[in-house]
Amino acid sequence: MSERKITEHTIQEFRQYLMQEEKSTATIEKYLRDTRAFAVYAGDEPVTKDLTMSYKKYLQVKEYAVRSINSMLASLNSLLEFLGWTDCKVKALKQQKQIYCAEEKELTRAEYMRLLEAAKRKPQLQLVMQAICSTGIRVSELRFFTVEAVKKGEVNVNCKGKNRTILIPGKLRKLLLDYAGKEKIRSGVIFTNRNGKPLNRSCIWAQMKALCRDAGVNSGKVFPHNLRKLFARTFYGLEKDIAKLADILGHSSIDTTRIYIMTTGTEHRRKIEQLRLVL
Repeated sequence: MSERKITEHTIQEFRQYLMQEEKSTATIEKYLRDTRAFAVYAGDEPVTKDLTMSYKKYLQVKEYAVRSINSMLASLNSLLEFLGWTDCKVKALKQQKQIYCAEEKELTRAEYMRLLEAAKRKPQLQLVMQAICSTGIRVSELRFFTVEAVKKGEVNVNCKGKNRTILIPGKLRKLLLDYAGKEKIRSGVIFTNRNGKPLNRSCIWAQMKALCRDAGVNSGKVFPHNLRKLFARTFYGLEKDIAKLADILGHSSIDTTRIYIMTTGTEHRRKIEQLRLVL
């Protein structure tokens, strides 16, 4: 049997496999990034169970967060599954479920409003942030916001092999149509760059980071996905319906949705204090 080694040819074949599996662009990039990291670690060594277990320990020594390690191992296991080297797969690290989130990482409603105020001279960015935060869509799903869909008041999203309908709030619908009119966008995707292509994650992320100083918001909290999480927490605070929220967000598992609606440590402590179970 020939030695099992990860080559660039192997990685490109893995890319084609992931594309055929209809993985999102962001997912494919992450899997390939994790695959290359393992390939660098392996060097000229053949892939064995001992090597993958050693890599797992190496990630722990490097003090990556448990969630990050498990994410990297999931990418590696997907590659090993694709290659038929299932005997080399490794188990994820056990992790105690968090009951509250880190306050320094969560964007508050007040901070979101300050970001919108700071973006008032950048109408496209301001509208992009409102579209994400008021509907809970993923950044990659902005391309489904077309003039035709907005006129109907709903966006049909096809992502990760699943279809769902996103209802557009009335105020957002008016803002979107007004923006499209001013920019003379009569049909097709509303949020595009100068070349007419849909805005990508990195472009939006960079523009949002540029607002932090004027908005007085910690840059560690400012990225598109936190807008989606703010929507989730706000919706759940009103509806208390996690199953419905999971459907809106396009989650296959409610466990994923639970992560989105975690309260901060301060909020968790406040609720415990309200129990009044100490004399």
